[in-house]
Amino acid sequence: MDRRVLALAFGLLFIGGCSARVVTVSSGPLTRVEGQPISIRCDVNDYGGPREQDFDWEMSKDAKGKTIKIISTFDSAFSDSSYSKRVASGDISVMRLQDNEVELKIAEVKSQDAGFYFCRTPSTDSVISGNYVAQVQLTVIPNTLKVSPQTPPAAVPEGSDLTLSCNVTRELNYPTYLSVTWLVKKGGTSEEILTFGPQGDVVTGSKFSRRYSDGGLRLVPGRGGTFELVISRVTTSDQGTYECNGTEWTHESGGTWTKIVEATKEMGTVSVTPTSHSLSVSASSSSPSSSSLMLSPGNTLTLHGNVFADNLPALSLEVSWLADGREIITLDHSGLLISNMSSNGTQAKRGEASLEKTGSGEYRLGVRGVSGEDGGIYTCRVRAFIEKGGRSTRGRWHMAAEKTSNPVTVKVSEIKPNFTLSTAASVKPQKTGEPLELSCDVSKISHLPPGGRLGVSWEHISLPDGGTNAPPPKLIGSLDGYGNLVSAAAYKDRMDSGALGLSRVAPNRFKLRFLRAQKIDMGQYVCTVSAWSVSSQGDVVKAVEYKSSPLAVQWDTKSPTLKILAKPIRKASVGGATFEMSCTVFTENVGDWIGYAVYIQSQETVGGSVKTLMSLSPDNVVQHTDPNRRDNLVLSKTTSEEFLFRLAGVQLSDRGYYWCNVTAFTKQQPEQSWTTAVSSESNKINIDFQENGPSFSIAIHSDVSSVYPWDTAKMECSLSVSGSSPKSEDLAYAVRWFFTRLRDGQTSQVVSVDRFGLTTKKSRNSSSDVSVERRDANTYILNIFRTQDSDTGEYYCMVTPWYKSASSGLWTQAGELTSGKVFLSVRMAVWESLKLPLLYGAAASLGVGLFSVLLGLICAQCCCRSIVHTPRSRNKLMDLEMD
Repeated sequence: MDRRVLALAFGLLFIGGCSARVVTVSSGPLTRVEGQPISIRCDVNDYGGPREQDFDWEMSKDAKGKTIKIISTFDSAFSDSSYSKRVASGDISVMRLQDNEVELKIAEVKSQDAGFYFCRTPSTDSVISGNYVAQVQLTVIPNTLKVSPQTPPAAVPEGSDLTLSCNVTRELNYPTYLSVTWLVKKGGTSEEILTFGPQGDVVTGSKFSRRYSDGGLRLVPGRGGTFELVISRVTTSDQGTYECNGTEWTHESGGTWTKIVEATKEMGTVSVTPTSHSLSVSASSSSPSSSSLMLSPGNTLTLHGNVFADNLPALSLEVSWLADGREIITLDHSGLLISNMSSNGTQAKRGEASLEKTGSGEYRLGVRGVSGEDGGIYTCRVRAFIEKGGRSTRGRWHMAAEKTSNPVTVKVSEIKPNFTLSTAASVKPQKTGEPLELSCDVSKISHLPPGGRLGVSWEHISLPDGGTNAPPPKLIGSLDGYGNLVSAAAYKDRMDSGALGLSRVAPNRFKLRFLRAQKIDMGQYVCTVSAWSVSSQGDVVKAVEYKSSPLAVQWDTKSPTLKILAKPIRKASVGGATFEMSCTVFTENVGDWIGYAVYIQSQETVGGSVKTLMSLSPDNVVQHTDPNRRDNLVLSKTTSEEFLFRLAGVQLSDRGYYWCNVTAFTKQQPEQSWTTAVSSESNKINIDFQENGPSFSIAIHSDVSSVYPWDTAKMECSLSVSGSSPKSEDLAYAVRWFFTRLRDGQTSQVVSVDRFGLTTKKSRNSSSDVSVERRDANTYILNIFRTQDSDTGEYYCMVTPWYKSASSGLWTQAGELTSGKVFLSVRMAVWESLKLPLLYGAAASLGVGLFSVLLGLICAQCCCRSIVHTPRSRNKLMDLEMD
């Protein structure tokens, strides 16, 4: 009994030791600023009783002094009179966070709230164990935090730096720490730019981290609590209302930083002035009238460009001079001269055009040896670039603004050359294909400078096509002042092959010659002659050009005709047959070099949709519309004007109408490209047939009608095909053999072979076996091995033919065929069946007889030899007495 009590006591002690109540509060000591809110948490763990626990809060000025009741979760009248008003007003409250956790809240902590706070939990445990109270110390310090920002400038030019200065201080009577934060407000939300402290580290906002790492944001700590944030190369996105936030922190036990007070002051609104608002450029010359300048040929043109901007030192400028909107020369923002073009668009020699920077925002353009082509309206265009701030983006610029100056008109006085033009057709064709030659003569030439040259260009205006608007002129080719021949793309092939020629036969005479004129060459021709002069730098420049009056060129033409005759060569009357059609072409007034593009087209019914099956190009290139039927379709050129189309394996889907669509092409030279002349279609050939399918017949045959037992019987089932006989690989049969027994007259299936060659045998009672052999495509043989008397009866076969339709390409099942019947008899030979038993019986009888005689002899010799013979007495009387 004593042992049981001892064990129970030990168990209770063990349970109590494992589940001891633990009450904890926030780690302390806690330091808070007067007038700021404070929250102290308390929780209990490893307790017994109900899940929801109650908490009582008390405080004392010292750790072991008398406690004052503050608030309780269980008793609403728990508060001391000194705290009841604050509890009733909500200044002091307790909030339950969980069943075992609450939070004591003081909305505005006062200096008299400093002391030790105790959190008690009434016991609900069956055994008192653990702690039921926890305490934490609270220190209340006065609010000495001061934030004094310096007002930034209200407007900052784009590309300059913005400095934001803020002074944050507090009294150094307590171990607290400071941090300073800069914010920018855009609209109604504030974005954090950068925070410094409280541990001396720097934290940036999500939108400013890249900019800070690149050096675009710099923190400059000062003295006496002054901190400066420098934003380099501001852009328009940096404008907004800036704020400065100062925060005082305490470093509590456990390594956590707690914010105890903060203050935010508005620094001011900063607007960023875009460069485009202040950037301006002006152009001027040395003449009294800065808007117009008159020069003589060979003079030097000098123009000045002045650039103004509020943030000019922060800008990198790209300056370009333009004449009539065309760029002459450009000095990029790195100081590199990247273009040196004269105003006429030709490459100038070194020194013809120059651009230099003469001062801050001052640029000078110089053009030496001007000519008439240098006259025009000059403007100075400036583009302002700002370097992107940051180390990783150093050397990268973005264009902030672009401005163009006032125009300056430059005139170069000179007398332009003058001359008269006349055109004529020296050779005129009478019909298409004959030569055509045009001449352009220049006369009454005056004021052509020494060394001047003439150039020419020819244009062609086609004949009106019946509309009200005349076709636009097309350039044929030209000869420039250097003598270079340039052909237009539309005439390049003809000019390269020699079918078209453009030449200068005299200094003042030009010719245009067509070796074989085409119908498209009729129309009006215009000759444009230009005068080229040599500038002081040796360049050949165009001075003036004149156009001649249009010269009409036309001849009588006959319209080309094209007829196609389609004839059937082989008609398709059944599916799988071959269809052939020939198309013969007849042409008139087409040309010498003729090529044909042949398209084989078809439609199921008249008026139905048209399909193009295949085509043959003028260069004899065959193309198939349906690649799957590439092997069945053939289109060939049999003669120069005849084409043959073949369709092998005609199907039902091929029924319909077929014809040739032919387009005739011409060209003047073999190496030229083809030109469309005329198109036409042939008559239509009809393919129409009905799909009947092949006809099948069946026959059965056997070499013998009677066999002996254990012999092999063979029966042959053969089929014949008539009509549209498909190929052997397009035929298949499903064969079944049946047997009618002689004894009971019952019919049963013996064996079957499906059209895929799978054999199925039925169960048999006799010892015989069967097999099916396919001797050829249309013959099946039934073999019966080890025949028995039970195999006697009538045999016949049933066949289901399958054939692949040549028109549709699908397997089709024909009607089932049943053959005649063949009788098989298994004969029983009496002597043959009895001779063996008789022979065996006679041999057995003879053997038994011989064995019996031999056994008798052996027994007589062995068993009777020991008996003694007594001779008969001669004394008969004696013998009688004895008897």
